[in-house]
Amino acid sequence: MNSSIDIVTPDGSFYAYLAEPKAIPAPAVVVLQEAFGVNEDLRATCDELATKGFIAVCPDLYWRQEPMLQLSEKTDWPRAVALYQALNIDKTVADVQATVDQTRAMIWCTGKVGVMGFCLGGLLTYLMAVRGGVDAGVCYYGGRTEEFLSESPGLSGPLLMHLGELDEFISTTAQVAIREELAPKGVEIHTYPGCSHAFARHQGMHYDAEAASQANARTVAFFQNHLRG
Repeated sequence: MNSSIDIVTPDGSFYAYLAEPKAIPAPAVVVLQEAFGVNEDLRATCDELATKGFIAVCPDLYWRQEPMLQLSEKTDWPRAVALYQALNIDKTVADVQATVDQTRAMIWCTGKVGVMGFCLGGLLTYLMAVRGGVDAGVCYYGGRTEEFLSESPGLSGPLLMHLGELDEFISTTAQVAIREELAPKGVEIHTYPGCSHAFARHQGMHYDAEAASQANARTVAFFQNHLRG
């Protein structure tokens, strides 16, 4: 079943897309957007997680700027970049934490809540893991993660990362720094040969079906292990 909920914070409330599995109670996954808002791609990701037995919640992280925005990589790139650059990262991490807390308190949630995100959402997932801790976190090509590696000593909870070998926004140097800093701390990192940024975006310009399928299977297995174990 697909619907929505309002996430309540001291600064106001905001929309989140909700996809529910057939069997409840169930563990949950908070899904974090790219620069394009809670668009069709993110809703499809939530729907897929629901078919795997997870509650999926995707919060509108642009609510302070332009609520309920849905952008396309094909037509709205400049607008998406401007919104991303204007985003207050610290406040947004707090919004994600509020989403996790409210999701955990749902009567049909088992109390286990994972976090996963793409690009911007991948960075936010990492920041959740190092600032507050996660039951399980999955980062798809988290842009700018290398800028926050000094926070890695705060890492709490299992973390999985997916990186495209040829990612135009996460350089080889950045990927080496991420791996050298985080792999010794137990972070599971997979690199996908020949793949660009956003290789797992449904019908995206750089979509790679084989790599996306492999990454998504690893993600589901990771959540099954850590949220159901």
